[in-house]
Amino acid sequence: MSGDVRELAMFPLGAVLFPGMPLPLRVFEPRYVAMLAAVLEDPQREFGVVLIERGSEVGGGDVRFDVGTVARIASVDVAEGWIELVATGAERLEVVRWLGDDPFPRAEVRELPTLDLDASALPALDAAEALVRATLTRASEFVELTWPPDVVLSARPFERIWQVAGIAPLGSLDQLTLLRSTTAAELLTTLVEETRAADVRLTTVWADDDDADGDVS
Repeated sequence: MSGDVRELAMFPLGAVLFPGMPLPLRVFEPRYVAMLAAVLEDPQREFGVVLIERGSEVGGGDVRFDVGTVARIASVDVAEGWIELVATGAERLEVVRWLGDDPFPRAEVRELPTLDLDASALPALDAAEALVRATLTRASEFVELTWPPDVVLSARPFERIWQVAGIAPLGSLDQLTLLRSTTAAELLTTLVEETRAADVRLTTVWADDDDADGDVS
């Protein structure tokens, strides 16, 4: 981890990107096409992703959270009218100062520390993963999910911990809370709490729907 401040092109989105997770994007807005042209000229091919607090992904004028993730471009495909790319989440970042949106959003950022994950934390990671997969299995019977319950994750614990967080069926604000975690224990504890809460919410909705379907007037 480096505490050095550097300038980085930024892509505010309506979603949270976790380290180790893929980010497919279809880019058509001129300012982000310009951003990609600049990013692809750099050997690192990196840009920052932060969650939008208020506003829209398109058109500007949005308000953004100050913690996000570095995204590294893995593939690019140019089509008529847009650019399709896939990036992968890398280090977490903190925005030190926004530099404006002309010709595209830029910020001064610093990398956040990586989470230390020693052998004693592995049972907790395994338990959190089992809970997340079980919740996805139940949810998949009723709703369409981004990630299937049997999705393959990295065997490396420092990547898998973030990927387990990334596949959990949580809202963007809950995901942002996880991204802000300062320790692996904090991340896993919060992940378990929020996944259990999500399971209760989903189960309640399903039960209410079943009761409504069974009503006879």
